Amino acid sequence: MHVARFTVAYWCILIAVLLPIGCAMLAKRGSFSMNKDNRDPRRWLAQQTGWRARANAAQANSYEVLPFFIGAVIIAHQLGASQTPLDMLALAFVFLRVLYIVMYVGDMPMARSMIWAAGFAVNIGIFFLGYH
Repeated sequence: MHVARFTVAYWCILIAVLLPIGCAMLAKRGSFSMNKDNRDPRRWLAQQTGWRARANAAQANSYEVLPFFIGAVIIAHQLGASQTPLDMLALAFVFLRVLYIVMYVGDMPMARSMIWAAGFAVNIGIFFLGYH
């Protein structure tokens, strides 16, 4: 019997998948009514301003970066990348994504853009980690 071994990088994928849900919860926190607003939550979110709108935008961006991150981790595993560097880069990506969300919600656009670029660079590093 073969038992799959979840690497740290695989666990990071799960965390990255949960981050947009956290952004949505943050955007809705304290103001969203399940009885009234849940009938059309996208319209409710589209009408938000300030930090709630930025949390919603961070949610959208968090979904947008998922395919590349998931693909990069899987490709690195398939190509036999060294596990420790792969795990460290995956952790760095998740850490950068959390910082990105904080900077987005906190209205720090320059820092947010720099962190996004760093996360993209980390993803490229993951993608090529198994290249020989």
